[in-house]
Amino acid sequence: MRGREASICEGARICKHQRQRSTCKECGGASICQHQRQRSRCKECGGASICQHQRIRSRCKECGGAGICQHQRRRSQCKECGGAGICPHQRIRSKCKECGGASICPHQRRRSKCKECGGASICQHQRQRSLCKECGGAGICQHQRQRSRCKECGGVGICQHQRRRSLCKVCGGAGICQHQRRRSQCKECGGASICPHQRIRSKCKECREEADTSMPAGLEDPAHAAGKDL
Repeated sequence: MRGREASICEGARICKHQRQRSTCKECGGASICQHQRQRSRCKECGGASICQHQRIRSRCKECGGAGICQHQRRRSQCKECGGAGICPHQRIRSKCKECGGASICPHQRRRSKCKECGGASICQHQRQRSLCKECGGAGICQHQRQRSRCKECGGVGICQHQRRRSLCKVCGGAGICQHQRRRSQCKECGGASICPHQRIRSKCKECREEADTSMPAGLEDPAHAAGKDL
């Protein structure tokens, strides 16, 4: 009898959206604040889980948060620690396309950064909010560059050779392939910037011509149209 009562109690905590009732935004859960965030994690509400550095306490390195591992990463997302959030493909499970991660939208992009899905990270200028200069994005430095790639700011994306870390051959950057070329522009690796004509897509005349012919009448580039008239 006691077990049955427990199951009934558990069921009462789950809403019709199959979420915990108190944290469900659609149900107006008691743990959801006026800013539509979990109250305990809302900076504006002074949530109990927010530390003095304005981060979630358990994820704050300076506070020695319980969610931070010995490698100074989020424990659940640390490959070396075998974090629960890491999938068999050695990616963050929620962001893995092959695993059908919850953060991947129907367009096979990260949901929050998908313009078509109206992702939360997309601003009114149709750019990534944190990288939008007009919106004063947090990722933009005082020199009006992407903070992580700014040499003057000592951005984390800049290596000791004063190059972008991911594209530095000496540092073994992730953007460099086994053929010692930029991965996206390597034909042998099937780089994303290589077009069907085996050229760099942005510099391929055939691809540009195909784009022009498929463009609806009236939307043609004025400068290009003027050149044709001449």
